Amino acid sequence: MKVLIIEDEKELSKSICQYLSGEQFITETAYDFDSALEKISLYDYACIVLDITLPSGNGLNILKELKRNNKADGVIIISAKNSLDDKIYGLKAGADDYLTKPFHLPELGARVAAIIRRKSFEGNNTIVFDDLQIHLDAKQTFVNGKELDLTKKEYELLLYFISNKNKVISKSAIAEHLWGDNMDLANNYDFIYTHIKNLRKKLLQFGSPDYIRSVYGMGYKFSLPR
Repeated sequence: MKVLIIEDEKELSKSICQYLSGEQFITETAYDFDSALEKISLYDYACIVLDITLPSGNGLNILKELKRNNKADGVIIISAKNSLDDKIYGLKAGADDYLTKPFHLPELGARVAAIIRRKSFEGNNTIVFDDLQIHLDAKQTFVNGKELDLTKKEYELLLYFISNKNKVISKSAIAEHLWGDNMDLANNYDFIYTHIKNLRKKLLQFGSPDYIRSVYGMGYKFSLPR
């Protein structure tokens, strides 16, 4: 799942990105208020790690903008401010959690994962869809009790499909979710076809139905076969 880190301390931002990437999250960064505002207006995130003290703006206004646009991105505030009033204000403004600096990266990772479980998967650690089981903590996927060996991108693609099951997802939405704004989408979606083909092949080899359907001119739909 994709996480945006809004933090002006570049070394801290880099450390958070490295840790969360190691936990199988896709990460993007914003170092100031204006670039953060642009990213949340263009993209959706499973979770946003938000420093409220930013160059050129207050991070709480990022929260207000998310709520004003009815966006469902999870938000965890990270702040050097440790007062009870600040925590209450941040949570009332719409944050899902509040973590005071300095913090341990495993704790941040656990809180991000908890927010994503709550927001995207109704708080469950294990996702069940027909013959599929995904264990979020262990990052393991099973079909009929047999474990699949998925690449990081295939695992992310499957999670994205399941969190949007029964919806048509455009190729550009899939590309943006898997690579964010770090790649040139131009006119070539061959990389999407490759990952979807490989994921479908692995699922079918383990005896699952073909859940992935191409919707002509629109994208893909993940659902139970008709």
